[in-house]
Amino acid sequence: MQSISPHLNIMIKASEKASKVLIRDFGEVEKLQVANKGPSDFVTNADLKAEKIIIEELKRAKPNYSILSEEKGRENNKDNKTWIIDPIDGTINFLHGIPHFAISIALKDNNEIIAGIIFDPIKDEMFYAEKNNGAFFNNQRIRVSKKNNISECLFVTGGKIDNNYDFLFRKTGSAALDLAYVAAGRYDGYFQKKLNLWDIAAGIVILKEAGGLINEIDVSNTKDINIIASNSEINAIFREKLINF
Repeated sequence: MQSISPHLNIMIKASEKASKVLIRDFGEVEKLQVANKGPSDFVTNADLKAEKIIIEELKRAKPNYSILSEEKGRENNKDNKTWIIDPIDGTINFLHGIPHFAISIALKDNNEIIAGIIFDPIKDEMFYAEKNNGAFFNNQRIRVSKKNNISECLFVTGGKIDNNYDFLFRKTGSAALDLAYVAAGRYDGYFQKKLNLWDIAAGIVILKEAGGLINEIDVSNTKDINIIASNSEINAIFREKLINF
């Protein structure tokens, strides 16, 4: 088992604490699917509760770090390090009782993502990485796939699809998990437009540390981010096929 850095340890503990609320609330939202009153407000509250727990844990450990979160927005503090938080990435899945969503927490230092964790609480799957220390899944080192024939690859995307692509892809509803799955070799590549930074911040460092390639992303921007990521073997042809993406 590899040693966990102090920063990763803080992030993992915060996500695990918040996950207890999400697991409980997810069980309730499944029941609400058959009720007359829709679960939308309930899910919004679950999002806010999880975010509150995460922020409290991170602030307790590092009170001077800034925060960027999906629900609360930006909170600038003295330090140039920033926690980037998405308490439920895959909210629509959560809303409909589909067990495919994740907590995503990243750490940005100046203009670079240096650490990140993506935790799927329902499957108990934790993906994490820190710059120059490799990427891991539940304490096991992970690497992107080695497939070099695009016709044998499986890709993943989200959002609106404007073109017909001549390769196999899926849509799963969680950008964070999409990137984590590419890092772990489950998918061979990922592409999507108009993302928010908190959707993908943790996934960026996890993918890079797993040996994947990703287009240059200015992490000072928080909105309308386009992403193309894959293993190194098929990256060039993958990007070529997405030329009008």
